[in-house]
Amino acid sequence: MGTKGTFSRNKIRKENSYFSQLRSIVETAFYGNNTEEIKTVEEAYRLAEQSFQTIVTDLPIKHPELLGLPGNAKVLVENGGETVGRTAAARRIYGMDKAEDEKLLPIIRQAVYAGKSKKRYKTSGYIGLDKDFMIKAHLSVPEGQENNLLSWLLNFQPETQAYNELYVGSAQIDQGDIYLYQDPEWSHPDYPLGLAYFDPDHNAAVILGLNYFGELKKGALSLAWNIANHTGYVACHGGQKRFDNNNSSYVASFFGLSGSGKSTLTHAKHENKYEVKVLHDDAFIISQKDGSSIALEPSYFDKTNDYPTDHPEVEYFLTVQNVGVTKDLEGKKVLVMEDIRNGNGRTVKSRYSTPNRVDKFEEATNAIYWIMKDDSLPPLIKLADPVLAAAFGATLATKRTSAERIEAGLDMNQLVIEPYANPFRLYPLSSDYDRFKNLFTQHKIDCYIINTGTFMENKIPKEVTLGIIEAVVDKTARFIPFGPFEHMSYMEIEGYSPELEKESYVDLVKDRIKMRVDYMSKANEAKGMDMLPEEALTAMMNLL
Repeated sequence: MGTKGTFSRNKIRKENSYFSQLRSIVETAFYGNNTEEIKTVEEAYRLAEQSFQTIVTDLPIKHPELLGLPGNAKVLVENGGETVGRTAAARRIYGMDKAEDEKLLPIIRQAVYAGKSKKRYKTSGYIGLDKDFMIKAHLSVPEGQENNLLSWLLNFQPETQAYNELYVGSAQIDQGDIYLYQDPEWSHPDYPLGLAYFDPDHNAAVILGLNYFGELKKGALSLAWNIANHTGYVACHGGQKRFDNNNSSYVASFFGLSGSGKSTLTHAKHENKYEVKVLHDDAFIISQKDGSSIALEPSYFDKTNDYPTDHPEVEYFLTVQNVGVTKDLEGKKVLVMEDIRNGNGRTVKSRYSTPNRVDKFEEATNAIYWIMKDDSLPPLIKLADPVLAAAFGATLATKRTSAERIEAGLDMNQLVIEPYANPFRLYPLSSDYDRFKNLFTQHKIDCYIINTGTFMENKIPKEVTLGIIEAVVDKTARFIPFGPFEHMSYMEIEGYSPELEKESYVDLVKDRIKMRVDYMSKANEAKGMDMLPEEALTAMMNLL
């Protein structure tokens, strides 16, 4: 029955692997007299509606009864201050630095102790939408965080009779429930950017000094992906869809950071050329056993920068963060989006915005697309060697976006490497490498690099990218050897032909490959969590 949340008394022992110092500190905080349990989405909505931080718009929520919301529910807005994105620099992992752990544990105890003077709320939900993989997760937030509590419940799967019954019959997972504790008003001089402290072996975390909802969403997902990694699944920060056409199907998986285009590619309808089914656009897992896939969330945490006020997608907004509000001609409070107020405006958007949603694909995925914004690469590269395919995923090159809180002095336009487009990994990178390599070898999954940025200063528009994918699905894509680069070929596309006869172009590609080699070499020398097998480094070096 899913993860474990209760224990027989004779099993509650120091040697029981379910327990740790940090988990005990975090879970214990859930049971204080200052903490009120919020059991339903409707309760959470009523709290958020009355919160001082809330703006209640005049925009009705579509299908409120299907979401457990009051029939008259309106879209709620809450805005933050300076910080409107994730703070990667705040993340710490319990067990990685023993000296820092010894320093942090009393700090965490003090933070929780200070939190006792405040009224708090707790709630529970599920991560994983199929009986083969469901996790019970719990969240505790202080008064003033009612909007984040509601958004968290709506983003994941709230407890309902149907899902409670599904969970009772779900596959047993030999892990404890997830516990997540937040206090955004906490501060400490040694952690000026806040603290997101994870105990991945015991599924507990504290999020301190951070108000942005994405920290709570990705915090819970980080622990869920970690559980998936330990139970025979590949953790995926990406989107997945299935194309059905002429009695055949094609399942495509797109891996990219926020702003890379993964959501656009996942939700594209391709002018109805195919019957398209969508699993999710951000969080799913792939079974190593049979290649099937499971969505982890029902809703979407969507950027609002592409949505003007009258966009039809607004009908499916549930909560909104970091956007403006104004009045229309009827005097109704409506949204000001397109990142006018600040970068990285966001909404938790209902699953009903995608009428073709499913929660599991029984079919094995056919292809994995690494989305990279590397201007040395043409719009589509095919990788024929499984080792090289897994190595390129481990050195996925892209650009930073407004979704992340960037430290001063960092260049937003500089290429950065983010392995498998997942900055939320809590386990060794080699584990992801092995699992993706297994998909390419055992399940014969094709692998591509798809460039959604520019190619040699030529912008690659969305229409070109979608046409590329359709050509692969229709089996009309023509691939040409990518010059001296073994096991790599490119799709011939008018206006985007690489000048492989020019030494300067080949040298540019080699420079970008060397960037990846240097990244892998440095990580292996450091002998930390980002180490990769020598075969991956060798495969990349062979391209030089």
